[in-house]
Amino acid sequence: MSEIILSTEQQLYQKRILSRWLFSFFMLLKLPMAWMAGLHASVLTTKEAQVQVKFKWMNQNPFKSIYFAVLSMAAEMSTGLLVMMYIQDKSQQISMLVTGCQAQFTKKAVGTINFICVDGEQIYKAIELAKSSKEGVEMNLESVGYDQKLQEVARFQFKWSVKVK
Repeated sequence: MSEIILSTEQQLYQKRILSRWLFSFFMLLKLPMAWMAGLHASVLTTKEAQVQVKFKWMNQNPFKSIYFAVLSMAAEMSTGLLVMMYIQDKSQQISMLVTGCQAQFTKKAVGTINFICVDGEQIYKAIELAKSSKEGVEMNLESVGYDQKLQEVARFQFKWSVKVK
């Protein structure tokens, strides 16, 4: 596949997400639980997104690790940031919705956990199909969480639906 060229709106979105201050302000206004949990977007390209969360008192469970719902927020955000980037289009409004989720937890989540979604090309194709067909399109996206030793902590699969309004 050839290189994906982002529109001006998509590039602006990308810059806002990667600005730590603007992203924090966005989360405070629109996703206050993610802001409280300390989620941070560290990478957003045409192919991948990465979201980090650090273990702290606010997001712990009784077993001294990161609460599973916080891990789920970080994983979902790594997929959702890519979807949101590709629907930035002034000519067409596109709705997006999570319609399913599965998760596997493989290791205790302590320290800094980095969730990575590398499904950017799949998302781009699905949104282009939705634009051309005017039908809803579903896609299955994966996000894998790694600790600081690059050991897998959790793996999430999210089913997203996109449709031109």
